[in-house]
Amino acid sequence: MEPLVHHQYFSEGLQCNDWQVEGILRMFLNTIDSDVAEDPDNLVVYGTGKAARNQESVRGIISTLKKLKSDETLLIQSGKPVAVFKSFEHSPRVIAVNSVLVPAFANWDEFRQLEKSGLTMYGQSTASSWSYIGSQGVLQGTYETFNVLAKDHFSGTLKGKWILTSGLGGMGSAQPTAIKMNDGVSLIVEIDFNKIERSVKYNICDVSTDSLDEALNYVKVAIENNITLSVALLGNAAEVYQELVHRNVIPDIVTDQTSAHNLLDGYIPADYTLEHAKRIREQVPEMYLRDAKETIIRHVTSMVEFKKRGSVVFDYGNSIRQQANSAGYEEALSFPSFIPAYIRNLQCEGYSPFRWVALSGDPSDIYKIDDIVKNHFSDNEKIKKWIEYAQANIRFQGLPARTCWMKAEDRIWIAEKVNELVAEGIILAPIVFTRDHMDAGSMASPMRETEDMKDGSDVIGDWPILNALLNTANGATFVSFHHGGGVGIGYSLHAGMSLVVDGSRMVHEKIPRIFTGDVGIGIIRYADAGYDIAIQKAKELKLGLK
Repeated sequence: MEPLVHHQYFSEGLQCNDWQVEGILRMFLNTIDSDVAEDPDNLVVYGTGKAARNQESVRGIISTLKKLKSDETLLIQSGKPVAVFKSFEHSPRVIAVNSVLVPAFANWDEFRQLEKSGLTMYGQSTASSWSYIGSQGVLQGTYETFNVLAKDHFSGTLKGKWILTSGLGGMGSAQPTAIKMNDGVSLIVEIDFNKIERSVKYNICDVSTDSLDEALNYVKVAIENNITLSVALLGNAAEVYQELVHRNVIPDIVTDQTSAHNLLDGYIPADYTLEHAKRIREQVPEMYLRDAKETIIRHVTSMVEFKKRGSVVFDYGNSIRQQANSAGYEEALSFPSFIPAYIRNLQCEGYSPFRWVALSGDPSDIYKIDDIVKNHFSDNEKIKKWIEYAQANIRFQGLPARTCWMKAEDRIWIAEKVNELVAEGIILAPIVFTRDHMDAGSMASPMRETEDMKDGSDVIGDWPILNALLNTANGATFVSFHHGGGVGIGYSLHAGMSLVVDGSRMVHEKIPRIFTGDVGIGIIRYADAGYDIAIQKAKELKLGLK
């Protein structure tokens, strides 16, 4: 079948029975829009994550949503619509579960066989929960990471420092901007020329080159002149990192955001062109995986060597250490993941990525909310700085949207205020409030979000299941549960949620329950593990057992 023609939004009005369902339809179409998804024809939103299993499923999802009643719930099984059940008006309109395998069989070999048989798909995170909003969605989180890193290692700023990283896909493309926001200089290695071209076109990267010498000169001049700069270098990350070690050119910071979690579909071995990679992975996957494993060992060996020579090195949540360790490199785990290193204290108090999307398709709705946020948080310099930067520098991809790290009480306040403005007609159409999966209570990921837990509970998977169940009980519009995420099959369980804020009394009543529960379960998770910040926050919000 030919791919559907995708639309950012519908100016002709509702195509569904009400805004609760219409909001989910528009989010789905937005996720696979050509301005949002990395490979919309194949339904790949970012990395290797898909929004739907195939084009037939796309058509089924759209036609079912258009007929869905206000007291019905659509079930999605790994990207395929499978059933509609009677529920209640206050129930979720869509519940999705993606990529989940029985634990003893939760490995890439088993998954790929099932995927090849058409029985599952890789949903990643915000791809299959239909809440991806382009590079902005991860940008503030990337900013927060480098901001904490700067405070911990460089007196609060990256000025005069340069960062070596790789990957300019849906996740990695946030790195250049986030580093510039922290006053640093970045050198980003990317093997796909089209991604480099796109990053320069949209001012994500300032300059590009296929010469390592030229790239290093750009970095040197920027440091000498005390200016920020993002340099995209066409090349294979493992080869470039190895060459820099050989030259003893040592960056201040080193990380990586290639799709290393999926060696077959997301990672390119050394000496492969993109076309060569496509052909070999299809024709001789065993050879491809062998070469990918050899390359990732070289890649991570260089990162470990950078650390030994003085660089600040961290895993940016793509499972690159685990992949190298599984391939036989025992020192791979000698540098930390970004969550325990820089983000955990923020999550202990429920501070994590929140986002809202204008279903009208009109940017003015987002700017109105921007003004509300800036006024309400006038004494919060971090939030004000972020909103002002986003307004001036971030291009909307698909439906206009904004992301902002907020605590539970802040989410409740802004959602209730927006609900009032939608009811009054000041905001033109309903707003979807959603979040990233890198949230305090939505993840069990022992190589990322829950690595090195204080009580040793890294692999306990109960919490994201409780999160999804609680969001279902409280009536979020869309609830999802996934396996794999950004770290790969066998290494993550996580839950997603979205609420369509339509100006109704019912939604007004849902808001405090949903956001207190969604964030609060994470605070409880960390309090239960013995983190003092979370224990204090749980007391403040009166969470836990009475």
